[in-house]
Amino acid sequence: MESIAEFVARAYGRVTVGLNHLQSPFLLFVRLYWGWQFAQDGWGKLTHLERVADFFTSLNLPAPHATALLVALVEFGGGILLVLGLASRLVALVLFVNMTMAYLSVPDDRTNFLHFFSKPEDFYGATPYTYWFAALLVLIFGPGAVAVDRLFQSRPAVESSAWAHRAE
Repeated sequence: MESIAEFVARAYGRVTVGLNHLQSPFLLFVRLYWGWQFAQDGWGKLTHLERVADFFTSLNLPAPHATALLVALVEFGGGILLVLGLASRLVALVLFVNMTMAYLSVPDDRTNFLHFFSKPEDFYGATPYTYWFAALLVLIFGPGAVAVDRLFQSRPAVESSAWAHRAE
């Protein structure tokens, strides 16, 4: 007869295996949903570039027209690439930096960003937060199994890493 500890360990192992199967569908959902949101926001900025440039001017950003165009293209193109899962981690890095700059450029959001530890509800309540966090998820965990990036991999990344060879 197995002990309670063995039963709990075996059950935990089964639950973990089951949840591991949800990683790729979850990352696909994050990429599809937030990639679409980025693309829509980028398209909105592209179609109202003058308004965005005026807003950037009010924030005293350098070269507001060029910055507005760059931000719009990054969000529109990056969103599309994120949906496809193409160059996912590079795109996620660019979008993460873009959203970090969004946090730091708007005075209220900058204050919220600096409240990361002291008032986390301000940090995660700020407009850039969900975009920032979605980009961070893809940056850290990758695109998942259903991505164009997978077509360019000769073998899984874990097998080719130095850590895998050390474990053998």
